[in-house]
Amino acid sequence: MMIHASEATVLSALPNLTPPLASCGSLKRLEAHLLAHQPSIEHWLRQQWLQTPAPFYASVDLRNAGFKIAPVDTNLFPAGFNNLNTTSLPMCIHAVQSALSRLCSTATQILLIPENHTRNQFYLESVATLRDVLDNAGYSVRLGSLIPDLHAPQTVNLPSGKSLYLEPVMREGDRVKLQDFDPCIVLLNNDLSSGRPAILENLSQKVIPPLSLGWSNRLKSEHFTHYKQVAQEFAQLISLDPWFIDPLFSYCHEVDFMKKEGEACLAAQVEMLLAAIQRKYDEYGITHRPFVIVKADAGSYGMGVMTVHSPEEIQSLNRKQRTRMAATKEGQKITKAIIQEGVYTFETWGEKNSVAEPVVYMMDRFVVGGFYRVHTDRGVNENLNAPGMHFEPLAFPEPCCMPDKKQDADACPNRFYAYGVIARLALLAAAREVAETEQIPVL
Repeated sequence: MMIHASEATVLSALPNLTPPLASCGSLKRLEAHLLAHQPSIEHWLRQQWLQTPAPFYASVDLRNAGFKIAPVDTNLFPAGFNNLNTTSLPMCIHAVQSALSRLCSTATQILLIPENHTRNQFYLESVATLRDVLDNAGYSVRLGSLIPDLHAPQTVNLPSGKSLYLEPVMREGDRVKLQDFDPCIVLLNNDLSSGRPAILENLSQKVIPPLSLGWSNRLKSEHFTHYKQVAQEFAQLISLDPWFIDPLFSYCHEVDFMKKEGEACLAAQVEMLLAAIQRKYDEYGITHRPFVIVKADAGSYGMGVMTVHSPEEIQSLNRKQRTRMAATKEGQKITKAIIQEGVYTFETWGEKNSVAEPVVYMMDRFVVGGFYRVHTDRGVNENLNAPGMHFEPLAFPEPCCMPDKKQDADACPNRFYAYGVIARLALLAAAREVAETEQIPVL
């Protein structure tokens, strides 16, 4: 039977979530609906992975408004592995072995290429954790750096007591290597925001993820176009209005915030999208005020993002706001913008009731863990991927993949199972992105 929000209980807020997540509060009708259809969902996903294999890894930012759970960003070069609960690491190792056996069954040596910035200690801790996962999965792993002025190996000591040994990447013919190390696979943990490095073009070695999935090529609007199709197919499978899991969006691809170019397009798309969201709110008796998120159509690190409630806000941006929206990571100019339905997050954490959103991590087709991104100074309608955020690992050993039907619907594993389902739908959209970009035939 089709489930509608008018039948569901729409709450103004979800209960405060405090470590060790002793209670996750009432599981909403949507989450219970997903749980009830678990056998059909898992069978359908298994068939999808046979047709379109999953990317090597990904992380998905989710928002839970109580009446709606939806992905708002999908990162194909995830950082933050150091924020996962340590109980998640065995699952990571198993998933890595599965993925690499499929991608290159003879692989023994992996060249891991991280981002160029070496001062971000949190990111470097993530690289160290990822390296350790690959090592424990049974592969020989070395770190190759693309830092232009790195001409000799460099050791970086980390607060955790771990260290990274960065080596300059060299190219010989159609292969990249390090001194006395010729890898089978090149694994990128560098999102290529500043472009595709010539040294990695046209290699005989397998490069994962492909260069075409870096932010110099990839657009969020293209990802969410694939996600929209996935959500429609999935919703039909379990008799669900796809809007409950799919954020509406539009885009403008000729913008310059400093020169006010593309402003009319942005204002028009904001007005159109707000009207569409209001119609869905009216349909389901939701009384919250609609909003949209305007952000760079390419890029990460939460840069170039703003919350908008009316088209007039676009037209009245001050110089400081325009400057903040003019460029993203590494100073890359924003010329394309996506306008996305704003999804409230009514999950809060700790005594201060800090706003929180779940982030789910996947390797191959498996959910391997996640955490809550928490921000004390941000509101329920704002971007939380901003300075001042901190992370709270999901505190159980079977993250997002093992519901417990013997427990009540509001048991924590059941809520996180719902998150795992939505995250895997985003992963499937990314898999279709890869297939389309690389012109891989879908089986």
